[in-house]
Amino acid sequence: MREITENKEYPGYLLKCNEHLKLDSGKSISNFQIAYQTYGKLNEQKDNAILICHALTGDQFPAEESPITKKNGWWDLMVGPDRPIDTNKYFVICSNVLGGCVGTTGPNDINPETSKIYGLDFPTITIRDMVRVQKILIDELKINKLVSVIGGSMGAMQVLQWAATYPESVKSIISVAGSLKHSAQNIAFDEAGRQSIMLDPKWHNGQYLDKDDKPENGLSVARMIAHITYLSEKAFQNKFGRNLQEKKDLSFGFGIDFQVESYLRYQGRSFVDRFDANSYLYMTRAMDYFDVSEEIQKNKEEIINNEVRFLVLSFTSDWLFPTKESKEIVSLLNSIGSNVSFAEVVSDRGHDSFLLDEPQFFRVSEGFLKGIK
Repeated sequence: MREITENKEYPGYLLKCNEHLKLDSGKSISNFQIAYQTYGKLNEQKDNAILICHALTGDQFPAEESPITKKNGWWDLMVGPDRPIDTNKYFVICSNVLGGCVGTTGPNDINPETSKIYGLDFPTITIRDMVRVQKILIDELKINKLVSVIGGSMGAMQVLQWAATYPESVKSIISVAGSLKHSAQNIAFDEAGRQSIMLDPKWHNGQYLDKDDKPENGLSVARMIAHITYLSEKAFQNKFGRNLQEKKDLSFGFGIDFQVESYLRYQGRSFVDRFDANSYLYMTRAMDYFDVSEEIQKNKEEIINNEVRFLVLSFTSDWLFPTKESKEIVSLLNSIGSNVSFAEVVSDRGHDSFLLDEPQFFRVSEGFLKGIK
């Protein structure tokens, strides 16, 4: 049994699913829920819907004011009235991913089998599992075919998984700053972040919520490590250089001397207020396991027969998901005969460019969507 209700914890909706969901690991979860938000209006034909897939530290609030941060949503420049993803025209859906910590079932929720918090008893998940849950939501909304599925970074992984697994349900795909699989370097960064969490004494082997505790230091360092990868060298240099933080001379100690140190510590501190440490572990592991290459090859006939159109976008200064990885996506899609467009956006702001004011990125995305009938 499935039921859509108003989300009392966060603005938006909850889809409660009283059923078992088998995961790629072979394990299952039951009585799970999906937290989501919508923007715009679904038309009578139910053929104007777009699904937004969020990145690692995102949530279901890409537009308007976020109830989490009290600031503009993480993709407010992209989604909204008269924006590239125009909510005057499209019905936009965004859900918190499986394993997340903003309403969708994850490791900090209650395990219905034990009536205790999951912690590390939550089964390991994959990007395909996340998309499997999103498909349940789209089906429950009685939407047969989405105009587009759009996302950047981890969201781009979900987007490609949609094309590979459910090509009959999408007209188009926009993959932004993504890849076919996680690189060894990115797996290494993820592992460094996970170790910083798990080596924090307050992690308590994943059971910190039972002890009313949080591995804040470990999660903060994990965020600092990750945030370094989101910016380019030039972005760091332009923003901070070697400027000192509210002082004229070096302290000759290990406090904050440089502005960039203050910035990273702020990023770490603010992150622990809105994110769950175990969710960080599970979601980074899902990214590590991601490799959609074989599935796209296997389902190439379905992708072609359903005439799925692709737009692949990268940014010149993104070294976390560099342009060469987007070109690998294009090459694979070309090899199976799919309809794919590619653009490399000139930006010196690194991986986070897809979240920032980049007019070329907006123009290309908006133009592509206008061509989807």
